Amino acid sequence: MYVVALTGGIGSGKSEASRHFASLGIPVVDTDVIAHALTAVGSPLLNEIERIFGAHFFNADGTLNRGKLRQHIFSDADEKAKLEQLLHPAIYDQAWQTLQNNEQNQHPSYQLLVVPLLFENKRYQSIANTTLVIDCDESLQIQRAMSRSKLSADEVKKLMLAQTSRENRRNLADAIIDNSGTVHELTEKINEFHKKLIKTCIVSK
Repeated sequence: MYVVALTGGIGSGKSEASRHFASLGIPVVDTDVIAHALTAVGSPLLNEIERIFGAHFFNADGTLNRGKLRQHIFSDADEKAKLEQLLHPAIYDQAWQTLQNNEQNQHPSYQLLVVPLLFENKRYQSIANTTLVIDCDESLQIQRAMSRSKLSADEVKKLMLAQTSRENRRNLADAIIDNSGTVHELTEKINEFHKKLIKTCIVSK
């Protein structure tokens, strides 16, 4: 199994990048998608969140008020740690199981594992053969995140502070794709990365 772990700061273009990898036929395992599924209505984890944090973090229809909970944990490090201790192991287990299932059923050249907090959460690095950072200037990150998520500049900056620094991500990455330009330019760079990696994977098998 060959795993490319993709990360990047908020607004860097991780989602756009992962969509293009998927269009190339590469299985994509996204820990954000897993986290949403694990906290959907009917999930046992949702019951635990309500028990630990309280019913006031839920909407009238029983769904989790993610924005309210996010604001709460970012203002209290202990509460943030509680949520992470609950969610992170479950997300990792599901991601690992999905990677194994893909390997058995699809036999891909490589798989893409999308982890926004890759360098903050060490458990994923042991299964990554290559770490790939999607990168852009911080001012562009803020602009894109505000446009995509309807967050204020201050809210985006708080989220950025919760992540490792751009400099640290760049220093730790095995490969970096700059996403300061257009979507077309991003896809062309991913195509080049993909072609080189396919050759590496063929040689290593």
